[in-house]
Amino acid sequence: MSVTTVPAAGAAPTAPPNSFHPSTGSLDEAITRSQSFLLSEQKPEGYWVGELIVDSTLVSDMIAFHHWWGRVDPEWQRKAVNHILERQLPDGGWNIYPNGPAEVNATVKAYMALKMAGFPATEPRMLKARAMACALGGVPRMNTFSKLYLALIGLVGWNHVPTIPCEVLLIGKWFHVNFWDMSNWSRAMLVPLAIINHFRPTRTLPDGFNLDELYPNGKWELDESLRPRYFDFTLRNAFLWLDKLHKLAEWFARHGLHPFRRQALRRAEDWMTERFEGSDGLAAIFPAMLNALIALKALGYADDHPEVVRAYRELTKLEHHTADSLRIEPCFSPVWDTAIVEICLRESGVPADHPKIKRAGTWLMDKEIRFRGDWIHKNPADVDPSGWVFEFANKWNPDVDDTAMVILALRMVPTDDVARRDECVQRAIRWMLTFQCRDGGWAAFDRDCTNSILEKVPFADHNAMLDPECADITARILELMGYQGWSVKDPQVQAALRYVRTQQESDGSWYGRWGVNYIYGTWQVLRGLRALKIDMNESWIVRGRDWLRSVQLPDGGWGERCNTYDDPVFKGQGPATPSQTAWAVMGLCAMGDPNDPALRQGVEWIIRNQNEDGSWTEEEITGTGFPKVFYLKYDMYRNSWPLLALATYRKLLRGQEAGDVGL
Repeated sequence: MSVTTVPAAGAAPTAPPNSFHPSTGSLDEAITRSQSFLLSEQKPEGYWVGELIVDSTLVSDMIAFHHWWGRVDPEWQRKAVNHILERQLPDGGWNIYPNGPAEVNATVKAYMALKMAGFPATEPRMLKARAMACALGGVPRMNTFSKLYLALIGLVGWNHVPTIPCEVLLIGKWFHVNFWDMSNWSRAMLVPLAIINHFRPTRTLPDGFNLDELYPNGKWELDESLRPRYFDFTLRNAFLWLDKLHKLAEWFARHGLHPFRRQALRRAEDWMTERFEGSDGLAAIFPAMLNALIALKALGYADDHPEVVRAYRELTKLEHHTADSLRIEPCFSPVWDTAIVEICLRESGVPADHPKIKRAGTWLMDKEIRFRGDWIHKNPADVDPSGWVFEFANKWNPDVDDTAMVILALRMVPTDDVARRDECVQRAIRWMLTFQCRDGGWAAFDRDCTNSILEKVPFADHNAMLDPECADITARILELMGYQGWSVKDPQVQAALRYVRTQQESDGSWYGRWGVNYIYGTWQVLRGLRALKIDMNESWIVRGRDWLRSVQLPDGGWGERCNTYDDPVFKGQGPATPSQTAWAVMGLCAMGDPNDPALRQGVEWIIRNQNEDGSWTEEEITGTGFPKVFYLKYDMYRNSWPLLALATYRKLLRGQEAGDVGL
């Protein structure tokens, strides 16, 4: 195994003896093995999907929900308990990403779930969990959404949870702060929570169940987080006073004295049930789906009502059972995974007429959404509806990032109906380009969803109220525009380039919103710029390359952990992973020098760490849901991105450009 010393900032590592050389043939062999593995993973319908692996909180939430609902299956609970215990840390807590520190919400939820399942507070593992939970601040330090689940089972009072009034749906877009200024995912979570907030369907557990031992300084701390301070003239304090008024209004509403509540409740219910249609549950994502099921029950829907049955069925689809354990995915990712794998296979030389390639292309085209969903409220452009979602079905919420990736895939895919494919691509491009924000960037779901006032509301502590534009999505769209022949002088390209430059960090890197983290952002920007045929020797671009070189590990790989979202001092630090090494390799490939020692070391690392069956192993999380709050391990990443990196490097050796197999 070759080893290098840690390079100085901006310097390429010195190539070690017997380092990888492309003439050995191992590059071609690694690509062939990877192709075979990925082709074997395709589903009969034509798509690929990897599991989204997350922390223990989803299973903890479902245990709490089953006890609230009064429908506890002992065998299901046994498996759920095993899942939670398997993830307990030696210090007694639970984390939200592998090798990360214990986190208060995950730890309190796990402790609560185990106690509900019958674990006595004196059991050794519970004592360790209690000590860690208290060290982290206990129940008072949990976020709003976590406390709301505790309110449902009577463990905290509703006065300790910020009010989410249904009337928010009645506020028109003319008002400075309105419902449509919230992010797509927050809207889906908050509407059912507003219904729950009105009915407050508390169901206390038997035998005086409580979590009194998880208040290190006493229950009075619960009042502190929502107590306005006199003579404090901050916006946050103003919202706390407003929350007091909302709580008074809630009292009147529950006594039939609120003039708009009945209308608002009906609007919330209709909004929610309407969005069940064409979707695998509300927004096709776990928190919204669970909240919606609780809201249906709060509204009085019977257990056997078709909407309740359907909502619960969609939730259970997210479960993976083994003989002794179960785990829950937050959603499914077939569109995203299929597009990426298709790109990887085509870039790596899988023939255009390969039946699996054609089948995947048809599957993707069939998933185009020709429906004016919720995006029209922030983007009322006169454009034919188009776009793709992350999941199997979620017609109200096509997003820009998935759409860009699908277009990148479809432009490479042959079809028996070329006219359909071309129309699909062009229509999607026109739709996607209308989402460019005022500052030139692109966000995930909406345009200009950046009203920072919303971050001050008391229930905005899940770090996801807004959908800001980001460098990684913007650069992916620039990559597509480059392959499609857009000129650098095009006004939209110019605006996007200005945005990307403003987002560069002082050390040359870029923040990655949807992947961990600066390696992801920096790779995507460099790749996007290369596709536009920009001079990659410009000083600001070279700084990005130099940053990638500076964080290469001695073994030739790259790695970075989720703690970079908490403190950038950790950027570029972590054990090497296949996906992050692949991103860095592609970032260096964008600079156009196949003899770059750092690049060659990275390629060697990918080949050296490939498994015999053509796959790679990755234990770390490299996907981002909500920074600082929720992370995802995309299990397909470990096998798709390394293939694309090897293919990109091979094209560089041959003097070819990535993306040149398209239209």
